[in-house]
Amino acid sequence: MAVSDSGPVVQTTSLVTFLQRVQLEAHRSYPTEETPDPKFYIDLSLKHPHHLSTVESAFNDLTSGSFDLSVPAKKLEKFVGEYLDDGKDLVPHEPEDFVSHPLDFFLNVENNQVIEWAREVHCLWKTLCYRVSDSVRESPERHTLLALPEPVIIPGSRFKEVYYWDSYWVLKGLLTGKMFTTAKGLVTNLMSLVETYGYSLNGARAYYTNRSQPPLLSSMVYEIYNVTKDEELLRKAIPVLLKEYEFWNSGKHKVVIRDASGCDHMLSRYYAMWNMPRPESYVFDQESASGVSNTLEKERFYREIATAAETGCDFSTRWMRDPPNFTTMATTSVVPVDLNVIILKMELDIAFMMDICGDKEGSERFVKASKAREKAFGTVFWNEKAGQWLDYWLSSNGDEPETWKPENQNTNVFASNFTPIWISSFNSDENLVKKVVKALGNSGLIAPAGILTSLTNSGQQWDYPNGWAPQQEMIVTGLARSGVKEAKEIAEEIARRWIRSSYSVYKTSGSIHEKLNVAEFGEYGGGGEYKPQTGFGWSNGVILAFLEEFGWPSDLSIEP
Repeated sequence: MAVSDSGPVVQTTSLVTFLQRVQLEAHRSYPTEETPDPKFYIDLSLKHPHHLSTVESAFNDLTSGSFDLSVPAKKLEKFVGEYLDDGKDLVPHEPEDFVSHPLDFFLNVENNQVIEWAREVHCLWKTLCYRVSDSVRESPERHTLLALPEPVIIPGSRFKEVYYWDSYWVLKGLLTGKMFTTAKGLVTNLMSLVETYGYSLNGARAYYTNRSQPPLLSSMVYEIYNVTKDEELLRKAIPVLLKEYEFWNSGKHKVVIRDASGCDHMLSRYYAMWNMPRPESYVFDQESASGVSNTLEKERFYREIATAAETGCDFSTRWMRDPPNFTTMATTSVVPVDLNVIILKMELDIAFMMDICGDKEGSERFVKASKAREKAFGTVFWNEKAGQWLDYWLSSNGDEPETWKPENQNTNVFASNFTPIWISSFNSDENLVKKVVKALGNSGLIAPAGILTSLTNSGQQWDYPNGWAPQQEMIVTGLARSGVKEAKEIAEEIARRWIRSSYSVYKTSGSIHEKLNVAEFGEYGGGGEYKPQTGFGWSNGVILAFLEEFGWPSDLSIEP
């Protein structure tokens, strides 16, 4: 039997490989309840003037002769302190366009208590703004952080680097505070990653080069243009977006579904170029795979985990063939609704940008591509009985066209089933919107504090009872921009619940959180492989975007 799967693998750096060893040793050294976050170790830098060979030699001396015995935690801490640096690769940066009280800031927020809180949230951008240190540019081999040309906004807490899809909602929040220069810098950074690697990375670290994330770069460019009318940005972005579009519509990411009439529909899936434990979670992935016996199956499982990370929704029963059994992860077999609606949006964005820049032929080509993908939504994903779009499970490995079968639709209810309403292709169809509103109302997903990610309480963070800012914004914005009264009303109600609960959590915990427990008002989320995180980039952005979209009447209390 083959000892490896056949998919692509993009190697990381020698430093990442070494830091994995340090991470594994730390996992052995500390008592279970005191084990540090494994990501801490993979984010360390080499301390000047040490070189990797010197540090590896010292580590070998530290661990030699220990056999099955672990290095005492104190000795490991001493080694880390002597040879490695924590947090020196990012330097706090004052955004040049930050104003604590922007002009025309939320004119339709009439409640003084809410406007003061909105300003506090806006001020959090200062605490999340950094620039890459000179040492990263001068000695990139000493760092896992990648050099980016412009200042960055990080999500917060353990996430000390730029993340791809987070940046879209961060950018929406920046635009509410008129931080156009910082917003444009985020796009410039992501474009530099596409130019270097052919795709925007999951995050700006050397260990993320093997996967991307939901491709929202075109949406970011569009949002900036919509406000600034900066045509030069469009001209710079188009060739970059064409490169990213090719990545998502070729190779392992491309799938073809043939309908009953013999018509082929080209769609996209997630597929990480990796078949080993993820460096930032090496110890977790090894433990998860401990029950998988042969090498081939283990490598396939590792690829499925890394691919789930590429989705941005890691982890969820949505990617499991036999939920909630984690070892049945099969993300590469899913043709996801939300990925394809984001790529449909990319096609529409590129067509729009080419038209503005005078490339009528190119624009027509992408309009045609968008119409083809829109047709695929009706054939492959839409379920008339359910009144929502359903993920499609591949029967084969996805390398050859396969015939659509109704039983391959995943009939479980997820928030992602409703995300196509986000774009005008779907929210402009009143009859369709009414069906979706009815289905959403009957789905069980609308909870006291927002929209549930799923109805399954698996212990994974992209399942019940958690709700996440991106899905709230996509669904709420789509419903609000439709012409249907009931859709607008339900959108505003969900947004108010999300804002109120976020406010309550902020007042009790002092922080904005990465996710909320939307089943309970005023509770932040949990579950998954790391502790709940604060900061928090996309949560800040969605709170501010909702306040801009819906305002807040003076006589409406934000208190529970």
